[in-house]
Amino acid sequence: MQQPPYLKQGSVIGITCASGYMPAATASHAVTVLKQWGFDVKVSRTVGLDEQAYFAGTDEERLQSLQEMLDDPALDAILLGRGGYGLSRIIDAIDFTAFCNKPKWICGFSDVTVLHSHIQQNFGICTLHSPMCAAFKQGNEQADHILNFQNAITGKPLSYQVGANIYNRFGTAEGIMTGGNLSLLVHLIGTASDIDTAGKILFLEDTGEAIYHVDRMLLQLKRAGKLDRIAGLLIGSFDNIRDTQRTFGQSLEEVVLDKVKDHEYPVCFNFPAGHEDINYTLIMGMPHRLSVDNSGSQLELIR
Repeated sequence: MQQPPYLKQGSVIGITCASGYMPAATASHAVTVLKQWGFDVKVSRTVGLDEQAYFAGTDEERLQSLQEMLDDPALDAILLGRGGYGLSRIIDAIDFTAFCNKPKWICGFSDVTVLHSHIQQNFGICTLHSPMCAAFKQGNEQADHILNFQNAITGKPLSYQVGANIYNRFGTAEGIMTGGNLSLLVHLIGTASDIDTAGKILFLEDTGEAIYHVDRMLLQLKRAGKLDRIAGLLIGSFDNIRDTQRTFGQSLEEVVLDKVKDHEYPVCFNFPAGHEDINYTLIMGMPHRLSVDNSGSQLELIR
């Protein structure tokens, strides 16, 4: 895997919205914090564009903005403003030639899973599964998960400790980090953005799904062979998960363990990344070591 250069004082971060609409005010504090960290910031016209629509502009406008930032040799990273939906509508029209010649960090999560998966699978370039603009709030500038993003993008050592969970499955694994939003990963199966999970640590998170939706999506991953040969499984936050009127009868953890019961790799639950306020950064495409025992879980980036 190819790693973009880490950022330093004076590096330039572009902010664009390639999916759903985001008010310009949402980006303002993120811009302030990034500048306080010593970076220059370039904000795309899609930030705050078309407030009456779901998307941050038309497909053509979002594509043009993202393409300009991918092509811009002055940019060192691109922070996606928000997720939602929309990247899969434009992914096949993106020209990654300039980006591959001068890789830069792609930062975000949720719908940005489309970019993470497409870039990892087709070009072998690392990306950051990270907070986006709305995560930068007044008063949380020193929050651990915000500083973790700064550490990740500047090349500091990264390690994570997660408390014990009765559903955890013990073991140790090493592998490339891959994955992201579960519904997007399922959406990408059979496309040019579909990921190869063999030998990798697979990270999954999601939000607002019914428990039977999660079961169905995990079953799709299983049937597609995505759970067969992974090195380890990292389950992030699944917030706002709901049951149906006639109860499904299994918890999230039980649904997950049912789908991987034929395998022996370690499984870590409650990793603090995803759609909740606490959202730690993972470097997709880089090797990690996952250790799970009765004291909890440890995840460490291997350089």
